[in-house]
Amino acid sequence: MVDHPTNLDAHRGMAAQKATDLRRLRSEVEADQEALRTRQAALEDLLAAAPASNWPEAVEKARYLLGLLAQALDASDVRRRKLIDRVLADFDHLLDPSPDD
Repeated sequence: MVDHPTNLDAHRGMAAQKATDLRRLRSEVEADQEALRTRQAALEDLLAAAPASNWPEAVEKARYLLGLLAQALDASDVRRRKLIDRVLADFDHLLDPSPDD
């Protein structure tokens, strides 16, 4: 006698299969979100652990905070989104090692 696992999904109706798929997907999304929150907390702990030792480190901290602010912005807040984009572009320009000025 050979034991083969039974595929229960094949014996369910379409509505039950859809409900099962939705539960599985929701569970996966919740696990992914929890993992993201854990990684985000670890990153924030690292960023807050010590003061920046140079401008590029300070810029990375500012980029992270500006990214959080940009995510929280209302879609209609075009002025602040534009300001964030310009500050990020300023960082790129000021940290660019090529002397094209």
